[in-house]
Amino acid sequence: MKSLEQEISFEYIRASGPGGQNVNKVATAVQLRFDVINSPSLAADVKTRLIKLAGKRMTDAGVLIVEAGRFRTQEKNREDAIERLYELVRKASEKPKLRHKTKPTKASKEARLKAKKKRGETKKLRKDGRGFE
Repeated sequence: MKSLEQEISFEYIRASGPGGQNVNKVATAVQLRFDVINSPSLAADVKTRLIKLAGKRMTDAGVLIVEAGRFRTQEKNREDAIERLYELVRKASEKPKLRHKTKPTKASKEARLKAKKKRGETKKLRKDGRGFE
């Protein structure tokens, strides 16, 4: 079985931002590609959550693209891209907490009805014209 690192491919591109004279000559930015759909390393539920988390970074073919260009060297950008991928996978691995429905208490129901009754009385006073004397 392949590990997550064996399923990753890298492409080096020119980066915008810092880099001095090299910025227009050297491809220091990294595009990390990870095929989420065909990955044997991830469970089905993790894949689903990862696709949802990735948003616009996910292609129609199910490939996750992480771009990193913060640093001036390929090595640092590569490490940054890998770290960001692992962070996404970590977040996707956490199962969301289930929400348990609760019923309103008797006291809260009574308080709501009391407030409605009071509001109705206020409006009734306005309607009769007794509030403008």
